[in-house]
Amino acid sequence: MIHKIKGLYDDGRGLSIRAISQELGMSRNTVRKYLRMDEQTVCALQSDRSRTKRLDLQRDYIAYLLDRYPRLTAVKIARKLREKLGDLDVSERSLRRYVQQMKRTVATAQQRYYEPVLDLVPGVQCQVDPGELRGVVIGGEGRTVYFVVFVLAYSRLMHVGVSLRPIDTTTFMHMHDEAFRAFGGVPEECVYDQTKMVVISEQFRELTLNERFHTYATAAGVRIHACEGYDPESKGKVEAGVKYVKGDGLYGETFADEQALRGHLQHWLDTVANERCHGTTGRAPRELFEAEERAHLRAYLTPRCLTAVDPAATVRKVDKTGLIAWRANKYSVPMRYQQGRVGVVDDGSTLHVMDLETGEVVATHGLCAGKGETVRNTHHYRDHAQRVADLEASIQTRLGSALGEQLCGQLKATDPRIYKDQLRGVRELLRRYPQADAGLLAELADRPGTSASTVKHYLEASERADARGRDDTAGTAAASRLPDTGLEAYARLGRPSGHQEVTHEPA
Repeated sequence: MIHKIKGLYDDGRGLSIRAISQELGMSRNTVRKYLRMDEQTVCALQSDRSRTKRLDLQRDYIAYLLDRYPRLTAVKIARKLREKLGDLDVSERSLRRYVQQMKRTVATAQQRYYEPVLDLVPGVQCQVDPGELRGVVIGGEGRTVYFVVFVLAYSRLMHVGVSLRPIDTTTFMHMHDEAFRAFGGVPEECVYDQTKMVVISEQFRELTLNERFHTYATAAGVRIHACEGYDPESKGKVEAGVKYVKGDGLYGETFADEQALRGHLQHWLDTVANERCHGTTGRAPRELFEAEERAHLRAYLTPRCLTAVDPAATVRKVDKTGLIAWRANKYSVPMRYQQGRVGVVDDGSTLHVMDLETGEVVATHGLCAGKGETVRNTHHYRDHAQRVADLEASIQTRLGSALGEQLCGQLKATDPRIYKDQLRGVRELLRRYPQADAGLLAELADRPGTSASTVKHYLEASERADARGRDDTAGTAAASRLPDTGLEAYARLGRPSGHQEVTHEPA
């Protein structure tokens, strides 16, 4: 270090004493003292073994930590040393100085100033802020960890929700649910920055809130307070909390899998973050919370809008054609969800589509092995089952339950693919011919191959025969033996009364 100081000073031709002190992180008086030393004094000083420091035995390990994680704090280095060696026979101040000296430089980033935030009464406010840390080693590879920090403003009790995928509104709501259950209650308000998961837009401080999150917050009984844009001072406690989670909770750690990550963060919260003596309150957050804040939180029950949704579900937006995208293919959902959102669960062979409010499975599809395919269920584009049931009920009301059910069954047996259209056609015919002969309809209901067209031909022929006052009994019997050629109406004409000629009219 002494040679470094003299090299930077270079007999007055290099850096000034002030610049050297800033560069090496030591006082100007120390720099002056070493600059006044001659070569013999320096050699005698370096050969004096009494100046060996207690942490020199751990220097290699500290250098290893700083080489891999250069922003590691002295507090966390001390904790890692205690995990390996037990109690250290040095003070926290000495360790900080030793680490600072090893880093050789001090932070040169511009300082960020915050206005002081006043402490609130207990149970009133929780500050919430998302963050992320890249390059966390999980399962042997660098991953990005996404997290949300919740800090109760009075006691500074902290909770951290974590995810390995970018956080969407559904995940954000579930993290709130997890935090409120961890706290054992809900505060009066939560403070947020203008994330799209809470605030869609702002104009003249008039906020357009995320509808789904607003629904959750209302059900949970918490008031939303959104800060002005670019105003971190409004939630300074949680801003510091995000840095604390990054620097002390996650940075410098490796994990076998996601479960290990979650376990580590919970252990860190229980043994470090919520048990340390807080620099502002002078008390451990857990102790202050239990003593003065827990009783002021309001009771919390998980809202139904969260319990109804499978936590494993992934939210998908439905396009204007009633399709959702999943793994390079598209699948249909009922049209009532058009341009809305649904939950999706993939069990490996089947895709289950769920209503986000009720949790009801509204569609299932077999998963496609290829890509670029579109899987449609035609029932999704209309409420097919309800429509068929309404048509059947209308026909049965007109003809009576027994005859109506028999006729509907015959139509379905003739061609089930167009059953609904056949029902619609028969219903319209019954409306057009309100005096239709029940005996004729009963005969058609018992006749295999009956269709709506068959019913139409018989009813039209019957109406013409009735208009002429003809006895069509024989014609009906003959018609029942004819195939569906469209000529059966001729057989229904019968014989004219009082005349020997037979006249024909277009069928």
